[in-house]
Amino acid sequence: MSGAELVTLGCRLNIAESERMRAMMAGERDLVVVNSCAVTREAVRQTRQAIRRARRANPAARLIVTGCAAETEREAIAAMPEVDGLVANAAKLDPRAWNLPETAPPAPKHRTRAFVAVQNGCDHACTFCVIPQGRGASRSLTIAEVLREVERHLMEGAPEIVLTGVDVTSWGHDLPDRPPLGALVQAILEGFPDLARLRMSSLDGIEIDPLLFELFASEKRLMPHLHLSLQHGHDLILKRMKRRHSRAQAVKLVSDLRARRPDLAVGADLIAGFPTESDEHHEANLSIVRDLQIVHCHVFPYSPRDNTPAARMPQVDRAIVKARAAELRAVAAATQAEWLATLVDKPLSVLAERDGSGYAENFARIALPDGMAAGTIATLTPRTIEGRLLV
Repeated sequence: MSGAELVTLGCRLNIAESERMRAMMAGERDLVVVNSCAVTREAVRQTRQAIRRARRANPAARLIVTGCAAETEREAIAAMPEVDGLVANAAKLDPRAWNLPETAPPAPKHRTRAFVAVQNGCDHACTFCVIPQGRGASRSLTIAEVLREVERHLMEGAPEIVLTGVDVTSWGHDLPDRPPLGALVQAILEGFPDLARLRMSSLDGIEIDPLLFELFASEKRLMPHLHLSLQHGHDLILKRMKRRHSRAQAVKLVSDLRARRPDLAVGADLIAGFPTESDEHHEANLSIVRDLQIVHCHVFPYSPRDNTPAARMPQVDRAIVKARAAELRAVAAATQAEWLATLVDKPLSVLAERDGSGYAENFARIALPDGMAAGTIATLTPRTIEGRLLV
């Protein structure tokens, strides 16, 4: 092989970081970097599989692992015979960690949606989560730093910017005067009037500040797509997870936003089979999908992680966990299908991707007509549904 190959697992933050590493390593040869994920046991298993596949495909290359699994599973990953070395997650964007010159890397070539990591790390202590162990304390880019990143992507022609991070709504808490996330979003929209689309990645609803709420409600360039780090639909389980919101608060947030912006599409992360979860708790998880009309749902079957409080709680039988996750996915799929049906025969503004599909402002996936170039934004009117694709 020639040049550096990046293998990316996990979240949008990892995607954004891999793009920066790819630009930084543009002149490297015979190097494979696995940017790993450790959010669940399954993510760690997939990381190990990716390492083995990468080694089989590139037997003579140097293979380096970074990312969250390189922190939380450091000894086990380092002991894999396929691995030549690890780079600390906190150091992976530092050229010195890769023995590269300390010069500013070129702007990464954008995807049609450019991910800008405005924040990293997490100061919270959810009982199921190992990410603070892999990412460290919360730290924010300044507004000026974010604006420079956005400008670089716009100069490359990116039509949509996605703000991402580990705990995006904690952005600014470590900066002077503790600016709210809404101030950053407002600065981007005011600073770049030609920016067509700004999208937020997963948010902690309890930390959505009044300015950000108002921008979601009224700013057309801020996409009507709210993805919540919800995790569960029952208050007792939320308390045992050490989440900071209640079910009622999540319902009120969505209701208040939809009253101002009826086209708002809601996504959420939900965990099935959390320790001590009863049938009643599970029913609350199912019902919140329907009550909030969650149309972009990420379902995670709970898996215990070492050194987390939840791993020491009474566990739900694995067969029940899998069955509840399947039921939750089925309800989410039915809710999404009902929503997609309401979009048929309606004109939608669609950003074309490179795979023959594109995304509407509400993140509905739309089939593209022949010849529509990636990065183009056009109004399309879907006429039917095939699976989860409007065509």
